[in-house]
Amino acid sequence: MSNAPDSPAGHESFVRALARHERVIRAYIRGAGISRPEDVDEIVQEVSLIAWQKFSQLENVEEFPRWACVIARYRVLEFRRNRFRDRLVLNEKVFELLLEEALNETDCQDARLRQLERCLDQLPPASQKLVKASYEPGASIDELARSAGKKANALYQQLWRLRRLLRKCVEDAMGNDANQSEPSVSP
Repeated sequence: MSNAPDSPAGHESFVRALARHERVIRAYIRGAGISRPEDVDEIVQEVSLIAWQKFSQLENVEEFPRWACVIARYRVLEFRRNRFRDRLVLNEKVFELLLEEALNETDCQDARLRQLERCLDQLPPASQKLVKASYEPGASIDELARSAGKKANALYQQLWRLRRLLRKCVEDAMGNDANQSEPSVSP
């Protein structure tokens, strides 16, 4: 596959892959012990730049999240070396083992997120809208309840039931073999 970043198709492919998987990269970096949001942003920007420069080396765009997390691994190691040079921190070998484990978890997290999206798509439109609205930045259950003409406690209960259905759907799907039927969010 040609992923030449200077071609329009390569540019579009890169932008789509980065937009789709940026949250996985961010989660990987946070899981690697980088907790300050500004530090995560800085590392994500460095990873994005390096990934752009080396995108033509990626043979299969489906491998983008794991590939980008490998890049993130090295950026995190460098970040820690530079920032924590004079402080007592984890032994670098222990830290590298933790990063390797986090990289392996990235595939699982990405699969869970994709499955959550599939499960969410199975909900009725009104339920989808409610779940999505409750996770919007600045969302308030009281405001959502007022706009829906419900009491806040009733909305909390409805969201709790929907989250439980979604969790069961994701867990069922992740536990299913490829030969089994698709899980659903029906109660």
